[in-house]
Amino acid sequence: MGGPEIVPFYAGHVAKRAFALARAGRDIIPMHFGQPSVGAPPAAIAEAHRMLDADTLGYWESTALRERLARHYQETYGIAVPAERILLTMGASAALTAAFVALFRPGDRIALVRPGYPAYRNTLNALGLQPVEIDCGADQGFRLSPEALEDVKPAPAGLVLAGPANPTGAMYDRQQLAAIAEVCARRGIRLISDEIYHGITYGKRAVCALEVAPDALVVNSFSKLYRMPGWRLGWMVVPQHLVARLDACLINMFLTPPALAQHAALVALDEKQELQRSVEIYARNRERLITRLPELGLEGFSAPDGAFYLYVDVGHLTRDSLAFCMQLVEETGVSLAPGIDFDPVRGQRFVRLSFAVTTDEVERALERLQEWLRKRRS
Repeated sequence: MGGPEIVPFYAGHVAKRAFALARAGRDIIPMHFGQPSVGAPPAAIAEAHRMLDADTLGYWESTALRERLARHYQETYGIAVPAERILLTMGASAALTAAFVALFRPGDRIALVRPGYPAYRNTLNALGLQPVEIDCGADQGFRLSPEALEDVKPAPAGLVLAGPANPTGAMYDRQQLAAIAEVCARRGIRLISDEIYHGITYGKRAVCALEVAPDALVVNSFSKLYRMPGWRLGWMVVPQHLVARLDACLINMFLTPPALAQHAALVALDEKQELQRSVEIYARNRERLITRLPELGLEGFSAPDGAFYLYVDVGHLTRDSLAFCMQLVEETGVSLAPGIDFDPVRGQRFVRLSFAVTTDEVERALERLQEWLRKRRS
């Protein structure tokens, strides 16, 4: 007998077909995966080149990077975080896995927002934990309310909360986040805040959970704002009394993060103007899509507060989001992610569209969608 069955990323099925079509010479517009279309800041890449010649790149954790991240929390959120509370990880995925192992016991119930990032649910299942998904649909602005968390009986052992969220881009203001944190504190629910899209917002900045819940466990990554997904580097901020426990899990399960990535990340943190240029492109792409999609008959979405996604209701066109996406990429070369990844209950009527691509790709995607949808209706 094997372990629990892990549900695949269905977006990966679309991606495989998109890659095959691209290898065959088709022009593919990749709006399925949640990653920037531009690589790491040039200064970070230059530092990586330098360190390839200067460093042995063995098992290593950068004290300088932890100290710089501590300064980041002071500068960005006004929070004093000692560097020893910051643990470097092999991406946010390793941070979440270590947190689930260290903080919970098999059988514990962990609350999640639905729709949400599918790896939360799938990783919890793989570790023998029980995901408890709370339906937070469009009528709730895709946000968890404190009342909905209060209604979960018995109280879950933990809550994983993302803001800005994948796939919806929804985030929480200070009052909303404080109200959720209060329920967690009163009911003994461990709050894990996934903040990997912080810095990519359209209006107000995102609120860090540590601003309202100093004992929250915060996860972040260099994959999104810093444009370094393939470098596999993230971090977590943990309460002081959990540092040793989390550190032991990380080193036993993952050893250390890539040394080369740590060198590059230390430089990337100071490339604010370069990084902001990408956010400005995302903002323009977001505005263009918000304007044009309703003209194509795709009106079922909420404007995202952050991240780089639109989660679009296509229920008037399909009840099978995976088949819809497969047909779309086959016939137009526009590759989207099926909503079934993010919501196993209602996701068949949704698709996720990433606008972390070039503005030219957004325009070409809109042209192809317009023609394809016109033919589909006729």
